[in-house]
Amino acid sequence: MHKTSSFSMPIDRRIFVFRSLHTLLITALFLSLTACQKSEKSAAEAGKTPSPPAKVKIAQPLTQQVTEWDEYTGRIEAVNAVDVRARVGGYLEKVNFTAGANVKKGDLLFVIDNRPFKAALSFAVAELEKAKTQQELAKNDLARADNLFKAKAISAEEYDARKKGVKEAAAAIESAAARVTTAELNLEFTQVRAPINGRISRELLTAGNVVSGNEMDATVLAKIVSTNPVYVYMDVDERAILNYRREAKKQGRDLNGTTLELALADEQDFPHSGKIDYVAPQENPTTGTVSVRGVFDNADELLSPGFFARLRIRGGAAYSALLLPDRAIGTDQADRFVWVMNKEQKVTQHKITQGKKVGELRIIQQGLQAGEWVVIEGLQKLKPDSKVVPEKITFPAPTTEQ
Repeated sequence: MHKTSSFSMPIDRRIFVFRSLHTLLITALFLSLTACQKSEKSAAEAGKTPSPPAKVKIAQPLTQQVTEWDEYTGRIEAVNAVDVRARVGGYLEKVNFTAGANVKKGDLLFVIDNRPFKAALSFAVAELEKAKTQQELAKNDLARADNLFKAKAISAEEYDARKKGVKEAAAAIESAAARVTTAELNLEFTQVRAPINGRISRELLTAGNVVSGNEMDATVLAKIVSTNPVYVYMDVDERAILNYRREAKKQGRDLNGTTLELALADEQDFPHSGKIDYVAPQENPTTGTVSVRGVFDNADELLSPGFFARLRIRGGAAYSALLLPDRAIGTDQADRFVWVMNKEQKVTQHKITQGKKVGELRIIQQGLQAGEWVVIEGLQKLKPDSKVVPEKITFPAPTTEQ
């Protein structure tokens, strides 16, 4: 008789059941722990104190009539600039000016040894007197030839020769007179004088040096540049030139005469006023710009040729614009925005289009309305639709001339 066991399951089956029970137990334990963590987190969030509203400073955009200006970089140049050169060669005898001084046209600057030129002039004068004497002899010969020819005592050929002798003597006088004039000029050129009014450089050669008066290689002795007025050149792009011309036509005038303003490297505003007096007749195809020249009064000689300068020109007629300080404008990649507060004291982002600066403020071209309250300070704390505690402020209007 065989007895039946109460657990007659095969061993492989029992191992499988054991492993399944083990897996179920671990899963249940994991779910229980997760539920406890969520419960604790919910409890913590429920007991968390919300952040207080951010304190910010707000202001309404300033509304003001403004005129936009286009700014350029230019270089100052002298109206007249001359290399003072020797016109005759010789020893440099004297330097007759102070380096860097203002000189007037006709002032004596250098003296070249004139003794050789005095001798040349004396010789030329003597040659002229000799030619005059020969002319007198030729005239006397012709007078005697007239009587002899009438008496048929000389031939026609000899008579013609006497007449030609008078003409040759007259030509010799003219030639000798020209040599006298040349000698006088050369003697005059030994005194080198200022050709223009202006400020002179240092002497490039000192007394005792030999200078050349050859026209192709004449020695440069100094440089003179005029100081009042001065030119300022700038390069203007094609679109800007077209805009300036149209604006000038609206006002019934030409582009020449349009006001320019200038500032030097250490000047914040544009205190120097001038006029456009030249616009190049064609565009530079390499740069796509047109050369424009302005002329400026320089009585105080503050504008030195060679200096760089900032120039500005009106970009159009005055118009009413909204202005904000740059610190109120946020950046999101390529976009610009401001935070605007509504009646519920919540803030939202408004995308804007900004324009040029006017003094310390920025023109807001689009995206903002007059009377809206804009966050000026405290932008870093803000999120969309977050509530704020505002403090109303105002900012001063631009002080620069518009």
